[in-house]
Amino acid sequence: MTRQIRFNAFDMNCVGHQSPGLWAHPTDRSVKYKDLDYWQDLARTLERGVFDGIFIADVIGYYDVYKGNNEGAIRNGAQIPVNDPIQLAAPIALATEHLGIGITASTSFEHPYTFARRIATADHHSKGRVGWNIVTSYLESGAKNIGQGGLKKHDNRYEVASEYLEVIYKLLEGSWEEGAVVKDAEGRVFADPAKVHEIGHKGKYFEVPGYGLTEPSPQRTPLIYQAGASGPGKAFAAAHAECVFVGAPSKALLKDYVADIRARAAAEGRDPKQIYVYTLITIITDETEEKARAKFEDYSKYISYEGSLVFMSGWSGVDFGAYQPGEVIRKVETNAIHSMLDAFGGKDKVWTVDELAKYGGIGGQGPVFVGSPAQIADILQDWVAETDVDGFNIAYAVTPGSFEDVVDLVVPELQKRGAYPTEYKPGTLREKLFGAGPYLPVNHPAERYRDIEAVKLAEAAARSAAE
Repeated sequence: MTRQIRFNAFDMNCVGHQSPGLWAHPTDRSVKYKDLDYWQDLARTLERGVFDGIFIADVIGYYDVYKGNNEGAIRNGAQIPVNDPIQLAAPIALATEHLGIGITASTSFEHPYTFARRIATADHHSKGRVGWNIVTSYLESGAKNIGQGGLKKHDNRYEVASEYLEVIYKLLEGSWEEGAVVKDAEGRVFADPAKVHEIGHKGKYFEVPGYGLTEPSPQRTPLIYQAGASGPGKAFAAAHAECVFVGAPSKALLKDYVADIRARAAAEGRDPKQIYVYTLITIITDETEEKARAKFEDYSKYISYEGSLVFMSGWSGVDFGAYQPGEVIRKVETNAIHSMLDAFGGKDKVWTVDELAKYGGIGGQGPVFVGSPAQIADILQDWVAETDVDGFNIAYAVTPGSFEDVVDLVVPELQKRGAYPTEYKPGTLREKLFGAGPYLPVNHPAERYRDIEAVKLAEAAARSAAE
């Protein structure tokens, strides 16, 4: 059978998500990001194209690495202003029946007790179609503005994230047993207190003694996305993630990444094929190759060179404004996104600052594919065959036009080849993607927290032994 290709739409509750300057293109509607009808119209388009979901990125903070200030970010609308992503879940769910809704939220900036309630509420409202994209954050400005003084070290942020997930699992998987909510109107009992448990968590970073605030949502723990591609990020993804996002500029880098993630997942006792890897791309297509290339040339006229370097500086932690355009990029140890420097400073290619700015002008860190629907389909199938990637996280050049082109032109071509789904599976987002039950599987780390009383006894014994 022909391997099925999966699509997610990559967007953000802002102007200028990944293609700086293109908000000014006459067909772009991203300036309507504040309007719910924009998001609902886009969601309907994606569902018509049988996309797995809309993946809504987020940052806390602003891009102030380039030239040491945030003027370039503000001038270009480079992910500032930016609105809260989780508030889009309910209106998108109301406008669609099947589309998944991936919400980015950081383990660095919000307490797990309050976040557990927010994400479970979104899962309730969407009838189980929400995913959580777990990030540890990389902007110093965000940490400073909530009183942390600055970011924790890169590896330490994943240590915090691991305990954060432990608290979330305890609250959403173990606090309320199956059958705790009885809704016995005659007996005047809504929930059985004997089946609702305090989690008694006392760790290195968090202390959460009490009960989860929400009754179990359709998925309990929403589908878990993760986008870290550094060493600690890959280890975290292999242990916890169900869907992994990566930005790789070449097939060689992507192939190595996918193989590494699957090997790490197997070492964790998980089924490596039960982790879907999506790589970041941008598709520019039209009825013919000539029309597609003309469209690309038209879009390219609106690229902001400054805006591209604002993003690249923020993502890497390196101020590219301090270098001449022709200077070669060298890997510098920073506290931001290590994987970006690994990719662009890697052995495959030597990059100058000017080349980096032009590369990131449309679509950010992923490649841009330009061509007719048949040509695009050939490229996508080739990447899947050579790298073992499961699907593509599609950024836009202009919105909603880039997504409409994929839905109207590329999706039918792939479906004709038997390489793309024609309908959704029933159930929650987890069931639609993996075809099993609505909850995290038994070989996932969350499973060990479902008997919370046994967990508390084991943790108390471990503490006693350590003393």
